[in-house]
Amino acid sequence: QVQLVESGGGLVQPGGSLRLSCAVSGTFSSIYAMGWYRQARGKQRELVATITRGYSPAYADSVKSRCTISRDNAKNTIYLHCDSLEPEDTAVYFCNADVLLHSATKSIYWGQGTQVTVSS
Repeated sequence: QVQLVESGGGLVQPGGSLRLSCAVSGTFSSIYAMGWYRQARGKQRELVATITRGYSPAYADSVKSRCTISRDNAKNTIYLHCDSLEPEDTAVYFCNADVLLHSATKSIYWGQGTQVTVSS
C-alpha cells in the first residue's frame, strides 16, 4: 500500500511564500514522476509543477516564475516553494506520484491535499 502525505499549507499573506512537502511511504519498487496540482473552489484541478526521477522540472505558466519544485529521492519526498503569492493561488494543493509496485505494475497515487489560503 502506498500513501502520500502533504504538509505545509495554511494562511499566507499576499506577497508571501509557501513551502509544501509531500512524502511517499509504503511498499513499492520505485517512484517515477511526481507532481503538485491544485484545485480552487468551483474549479477543476490543475497542474502546478512536475518533476521526474532525474530531477527535471516542468511548470504551469501561471507559476513558472514564482515556484520551484524539488525532490529528494532518498526520502521519497518532493517539495514546492512559491514566492509572491496572490489570492488566486488559494486552493487545495495535492501531490501525486507515479509509482512502480513490486508486482511490476505502475499506478498513480494522490495525497489527501493541503489547503493554502492567500489572504490579508
